[in-house]
Amino acid sequence: MRIETFHRDELASALAQRVGDDLRRALREKSRAGIAVPGGTTPAPFLSALSDQELDWPDVFVTLTDERQVPFDDQRSNARLVTETLLRGAAETAQFIPLYPDISDAGSFDIREAERRLMPVFPLDVCVLGMGGDMHTASLFPAMPDLEGMLDPLGEAFVFEAFPPSAGESRVTLTAKALTGAGHTYL
Repeated sequence: MRIETFHRDELASALAQRVGDDLRRALREKSRAGIAVPGGTTPAPFLSALSDQELDWPDVFVTLTDERQVPFDDQRSNARLVTETLLRGAAETAQFIPLYPDISDAGSFDIREAERRLMPVFPLDVCVLGMGGDMHTASLFPAMPDLEGMLDPLGEAFVFEAFPPSAGESRVTLTAKALTGAGHTYL
C-alpha cells in the first residue's frame, strides 16, 4: 500500500490523472476497462475531472460502489451524481451500469439480475472508495446486519442488498470480494 496526501484543491485533478492512467493501461492490455466510483458529496470534483481524461470511453464500463434505493432524479442518487458529473462530453459514451436497472421498480429488485448485469465490469480495474463520518465505505456500515457476509473476500456474492439502520433506506452495495478484487484501489 502506498499512501499519498494531497491538498484538497489538487486532489480531484491528481486522482483523475492517476485513474485515467490506470484505465488507459487496462485498455492497452485488454478490450475493456471497469471502474466503480462512489457517490455522496465529496467525489463530484473528481468525477468531473475524470470526464476530461482522454480515454476510449466506449470501452470503459462504469458502475457504482453502492446506491441508495431512491429514484434516479433524487438529489441523493449516486447514479444521478455520476450521470451529471462523469458521463458528459466524451465520457458520455462510457458504458454505465447502474446497480438498479430502473429505480422506479425497486420493489422488484433481484440481486442475481444485478450481478448478471455487472459481470462485464468484474474484476474491476479501478475502484474509488469514499468514507463516511461513521467510517462506512460503499454501503458497508459498522454493526450492520449481514456485514460479516459482505466483508468475506472469499464469498460468492459481488453485490449485496444492505439495510444499514443508520442510513434511512435500504441500499445495494458491492461486497468486499468485488471491491478488493480491483487492480487499483483509491480511498
